[in-house]
Amino acid sequence: MKKNNIMLQSFSIIFSIAALYSYINYKWLKLPTTIALMIMSLVTILIITISKSIFPAFYQFFCDIIVNSDFKTLLLDGILSFLLFAGALHVNIEDLNKEKWSIILFASLGVLISTFVVGGLLYLIANPMGVSLPFLDALLFGALISPTDPIAVMAILKKANISKSLGIKIEGESLFNDGIGVVVFSGILILAGMGEHDIESSIGSEIGKLFLEEAVGGIAYGTALGFLGYYTIKSIKENPQLAVMISLAIVMGGYAIASMIHVSGPLAMVVTGMVIGNKLNIKSNTGPTRKLINEIWEVLDDVFNGILFVLIGLAIHLLKYDPLHLTLGIITILIVLLSRFISVLLPYSLLRHTEDSPIKTVSVLTWGGLRGGISVALALSLSDNASSEVILYITYVVVIFSIIVQGLSIGKLVKRLYR
Repeated sequence: MKKNNIMLQSFSIIFSIAALYSYINYKWLKLPTTIALMIMSLVTILIITISKSIFPAFYQFFCDIIVNSDFKTLLLDGILSFLLFAGALHVNIEDLNKEKWSIILFASLGVLISTFVVGGLLYLIANPMGVSLPFLDALLFGALISPTDPIAVMAILKKANISKSLGIKIEGESLFNDGIGVVVFSGILILAGMGEHDIESSIGSEIGKLFLEEAVGGIAYGTALGFLGYYTIKSIKENPQLAVMISLAIVMGGYAIASMIHVSGPLAMVVTGMVIGNKLNIKSNTGPTRKLINEIWEVLDDVFNGILFVLIGLAIHLLKYDPLHLTLGIITILIVLLSRFISVLLPYSLLRHTEDSPIKTVSVLTWGGLRGGISVALALSLSDNASSEVILYITYVVVIFSIIVQGLSIGKLVKRLYR
C-alpha cells in the first residue's frame, strides 16, 4: 500500500508540473505543447543538477519522483491506451483506406528494414569506438527506435501545415507501427535468450506465433471491442455521461484484457478507437453524446500528453554523463535518419504515385518520423541487459533530437519544399 501511495504522489506532482508548464507555454512561449513541456522539463533538470551540491535534498526529491513514477509501467500499462484511443478516435477510415498500402508497407516492411539497417550500422560503428555492443543488442536498439511514436507525431502534426494525404500517411503509419515494432522487439528478445541450437530449430515458429498472437490477434480483438463499444454507446445515446463512462471502461478494461490474453494492446486500442469514432461519426461533434465524448477525450489526450512529455524530460537524470556514449548518440541520430530515409524510400518505390516529386514526400516522411515515449519505455525495459546503459543513453539522445529539432522544424521543411 505504501508503494502505491508513493507512486500516486509522484504521479500527482508530475501532473501538477505538466499543468504549470502548459500554462506558461500558453501564456508566453506559444510553442507546440509537447515540445514546450519537454524543453522546460530538460531545463528544470539541468538547473537542479547544477545546483545539486547546494540543494542535494531537492535534487534527490526530483530523482525519487521519476523512479517512483515507474516510467515504463506508467506508459506501457497505463496512459498509452488512453493516448492511442484518443488519437484513433478522430481518424477517418475512408481517408485511411486511400493510403492503406503506404501505411501497411511503412508499418511492417519499413520497420523491419529500419531495424536491421540501424542495428547493423550501429554495431559496425559502436565496437570500433570502444563501446561494447553485441549484434543482437544493436538489433534490439534498432527495433525500439524504428517505430515512429504516434503520441509525438500526432501532437506535432496539429501544428504542422501539411497536405491531407501526407498527414494521413504519417498519422496512419505512426498509429500502427508501434505495435509491429513491439512484436519485432519481442522477437529479437527471444533470439537473445536462445542458445545457438534453439535459434536454428524454433526461432521462426516462435516469432511467427508471436506475430499472430500479438499483431493479428490485437487487430481482431480491437475490432470486436470497437463494435461492442459502438453498439453499447449507441443504445444509451440519450445519456451522454454514461456513454463517456462506457468509453472509458472499453479502454481501461479492454487494454487490461488484451494483456491477459496476450494480444497487442496498442494495436487493439487503435482499432477500437477507429471503429467507435467512425461508426458514431464522432468528428461531426453534433448532439450531446458526441460533444461530451469529444470534450472528455480531448482533455484526457492533453492531460496524458503533458504528463508523458514532462516525464521524458525529467527522466534524463537517469543518465550519467559519458562523453563516449554522447558521441555515439550523436552519430546514432545520423544513422536513424539515414535508416528512416531508406525504410521509407524502398517501400514507397513499390507503390504508384500521382505527385510530381515523390522525393519531397519521402523527405517529409523521413523528417516527420518522430521518436518518443515508447522508445524510451522499451529501452528502460532492458534494465537486466548488459548493454542497457548504452542503449538507454543513445535512445534518449535520438528522442530528444527528434522531438525538439525535428518537431520544431517539420512545418518549416514542408513550407520550403511545397512553396
